[in-house]
Amino acid sequence: MTIRVLVADDHAAVRGGIVLILGGADDIEVVGEAGDGEQAVVMARELRPDVVLMDVRMPRLDGISATRELAGVCDVLILTTFDVDEYVFGALRAGAAGFLLKNADAEALIEAVRVVARGDGLISPGVTRRLIAAFAEQMPVRRVVGEEAAGPAGLTPREKEVLACIGRGLSNAEIAKELDMAEATTKTHVSRVLNKLGLKSRVQAAIYYSEGV
Repeated sequence: MTIRVLVADDHAAVRGGIVLILGGADDIEVVGEAGDGEQAVVMARELRPDVVLMDVRMPRLDGISATRELAGVCDVLILTTFDVDEYVFGALRAGAAGFLLKNADAEALIEAVRVVARGDGLISPGVTRRLIAAFAEQMPVRRVVGEEAAGPAGLTPREKEVLACIGRGLSNAEIAKELDMAEATTKTHVSRVLNKLGLKSRVQAAIYYSEGV
């Protein structure tokens, strides 16, 4: 299956370089380029790409605000030069499926797109520890596994198992194998877990789990 990608960056040269890198992957197709956040939102709603590669600092509408508007429309992978905590934290709270620094090599960029397109989350290794610490301070501690309910709607026993797997960093394919169910069923359970807990991405779910158990 071909992964359809929209690249949003206000620097034409940077955009061109990203497009060139992605063009080297047989399973990725760049379906559009946006020069600012507003254009990215409009194009994403029209083109419905699988993944939007989103810069943070852009005119008219910044990447974090654009990501917030695209929640539920498509997966967003933040790609930025800056690993400032404010950007990392803000992007993931807005619903970004991943956060990658622009100094990542071509292979890492391509693999990041594939990971997000599969429905999995991805965080640049250099910011993971700081990210977890930031969420620990901001998110309320709510125990999940082993309790009757998690959040106002409550999780079923199977959904608790799926959440635990997400918390361990397992991909959808790995969760399906461990819990002996189809990958499509796994995706459904992941979506239900996110909806019930009021979270926007599996990255948020993993951090939620790490603080709630």
